[in-house]
Amino acid sequence: MTATAETHGDSYDRDLFPTWITISGTCDTREWILKRDGSGVTTNSACTATSGTWTSAHDNVVTTNPSTFDIDHVVPLSEAWASGAWAWTTTRRRAFANDVTAPQLIAVSASSNRSKGDKDPAEWLPQTSYRCTYARAWVQVKHDYALTVDAGEKSALTTILNAC
Repeated sequence: MTATAETHGDSYDRDLFPTWITISGTCDTREWILKRDGSGVTTNSACTATSGTWTSAHDNVVTTNPSTFDIDHVVPLSEAWASGAWAWTTTRRRAFANDVTAPQLIAVSASSNRSKGDKDPAEWLPQTSYRCTYARAWVQVKHDYALTVDAGEKSALTTILNAC
């Protein structure tokens, strides 16, 4: 994979990526991921999780309160934008932001998601025990969506994956 400088970062706007669309029945993307990633999850008729247990792969935080968890875009939307999504249609950006089949969305503690923000693997990494899975997911999403990687990102991913 060839490293490519990111572009268009100054024109990023999160609103260009419609999120939390209906996935199935009354379940939107957030609810679908919470149900998928939790253990013993029960939901009400609106698909809102009413009980269950969630463990954040980023930092091993465990909760029974899903409101304390965020749905993380493994490849942040702003990172995708600067890596090529600036040229996509809104339909393609909506699909990316709500992709429940790729390893792009994961329920994580709100604190770890805020710490990560829009950072790539050269700037932020999850707990050591999850790094190989995280790096593989990052590479798969970038590959599946034909997004570029910059030099720092490529170097960090290479280092992580060589140690797996």
